[in-house]
Amino acid sequence: MFSKKQLQSAIHLLEQCDGLIIAAGAGMGVDSGLPDFRGTDGFWKAYPSLGAQKIAFHEIASPSAFRRHPTEAWGFYGHRLNLYRHTIPHAGFQILLKWATSTAGGYSIFTSNVDGQFQRAGFSAQQINECHGSIHQMQCMLPCSETIWPAQAFHPQVDTINCHLENALPICPHCGGLARPHILMFDDWSWLEHHQQRQMERQQRWLDTVRRPLVIEIGAGTAIPTVRHFSQRVLQRHGGRLIRINLRESGVANVLDVGLAAGAVEALTAMDVMLKGG
Repeated sequence: MFSKKQLQSAIHLLEQCDGLIIAAGAGMGVDSGLPDFRGTDGFWKAYPSLGAQKIAFHEIASPSAFRRHPTEAWGFYGHRLNLYRHTIPHAGFQILLKWATSTAGGYSIFTSNVDGQFQRAGFSAQQINECHGSIHQMQCMLPCSETIWPAQAFHPQVDTINCHLENALPICPHCGGLARPHILMFDDWSWLEHHQQRQMERQQRWLDTVRRPLVIEIGAGTAIPTVRHFSQRVLQRHGGRLIRINLRESGVANVLDVGLAAGAVEALTAMDVMLKGG
């Protein structure tokens, strides 16, 4: 939980910033009903057939899984693609969008999530840096070229009990080989990173224009600390301040920053109510 004083401090940071940075980890999607795969047990609960085979997340989420068992790998990613396509972003996204579009210097998003929920909620794709890629795009498994393409033409039919793709595997339109999600996986040396590099460069150009950036970091833990490292860079290199929203790991190192021990919707709604004078 959090106190009224913590909320007031968070509101003060929001009102003083000239640029808003939303840094989101897996916990951001929990209030939308998305799994965050916290621990092996949580992952196997979501995918019991993988649990029965003792296949861990890092094993199925890897290029080697596509090489060894492509129908099972695409069963996993096909299920996730269908899930993300049908998930409605929770109310916290709209609160953030309202704040972001009313901030003087604008906004930018850094996310390790591959679900495309920010775009679905109405945020501009030009303001988003997806550091691990997106499940809504594909690339060649080899890869045969630097090309990536939208996944919208692929409609996976998945046997969710056995985590098995039942329809035809997606293929690369250039060489006819196996296609894979344009996602940075574990032990992945063939991910095409140029798209994300352009996103990163665009984000850095924007960061160079703001003087009082505020990072609202949501659902980013320490197990895979990519998002936390980004937040820290903004604080160190751009003089930013931080509001950390995290149910289990909300601690902050600087007394000027604020940690709210809560989920995304709870914390963002409480802040929005206080902003309105409630």
